[in-house]
Amino acid sequence: MEENHQERIEPQAIHTEVPEQRYAGFWMRFWAYLLDLIIIFSLNGLLVKPIFRAFDISLSKAGIISAYGIAAGLIFYLYFILMTKYFSQTLGKMVFGLKVVSLQANKLSWSTIIFREGVGRYISATLQFLYIIAAFTPKKQALHDLFADTTVVHER
Repeated sequence: MEENHQERIEPQAIHTEVPEQRYAGFWMRFWAYLLDLIIIFSLNGLLVKPIFRAFDISLSKAGIISAYGIAAGLIFYLYFILMTKYFSQTLGKMVFGLKVVSLQANKLSWSTIIFREGVGRYISATLQFLYIIAAFTPKKQALHDLFADTTVVHER
C-alpha cells in the first residue's frame, strides 16, 4: 500500500523593506539648480522678452521692480512651484536623477510646495550663501527644505 504524502509548503515571509533613501548632496543639487537657472533664463528669453518687445514694453529699466523683473521673477517661482508639485522634481533634478520628498507625508501638498519653493527659495535666493547649509545637515537639507520639512533624494 502506497501512502499519499503531500508535502506541506510553508508560506515564506515576504519582506518589503523600504530601501534607505540616498540624500542628494550639495554638489548634485548645485548642478541641478544651475541647469534650472539656464532653463529659466532661456524661458525668459524665448517667452517674456518677445512679448515685451511685441507690446513695446521697455526691457532696459534696471532693478527688480520693473515690469520685466516682475515677469522674470514670476517665471522663476512658477517654474519651481509647478514642476515640484506635478513631478516632484524640476528639469534639472530630472537630468541628475533627483527628486523632492516630504519627510512627513507621502505626497507633497500645495502648502508645503508653496512654502518650500516660494518663501523658502526667496530667502535662499536672496541670501545665496545659505544654500551651503545642505552640505552640513544630516539629511542634506537646504534652508528651504528645513522650512518645509522636505529633502532631495536620488531616484532609484
